[in-house]
Amino acid sequence: MKFLADMGISPKTVAFLRELGSEAVHLHEERLDRMMDAAILVKAREEGRVLLTHDLDFGELVAASGAQLPSVIVFRLRNMRPENVNQHLMRIIEEHGAMLETGAFISVTEGRIRMRPLPLR
Repeated sequence: MKFLADMGISPKTVAFLRELGSEAVHLHEERLDRMMDAAILVKAREEGRVLLTHDLDFGELVAASGAQLPSVIVFRLRNMRPENVNQHLMRIIEEHGAMLETGAFISVTEGRIRMRPLPLR
């Protein structure tokens, strides 16, 4: 599985994903720190990546696009330390990897993971 990390996600999470054998990149690594959200979504779709973000705006963008991909995981955790994000991310990959492949919008909060298949209606 391939991932694209938005600016609110720690580079340590990208390193964690690479250690798991996933292909992961961070926008900062590609010098795309100021890329607009709509362009980030297009980049993730074109590169076949799951978008990892902390930005709620992606929910509206995904819904408006009507697209089946890319999958988006929005972390709404009070504790955004990489270790906590990584723990939640690992659970999502293990339990819902197939859904990420076919298109999903996933919202993660403490104690709850909400999933909706794409396209959003």
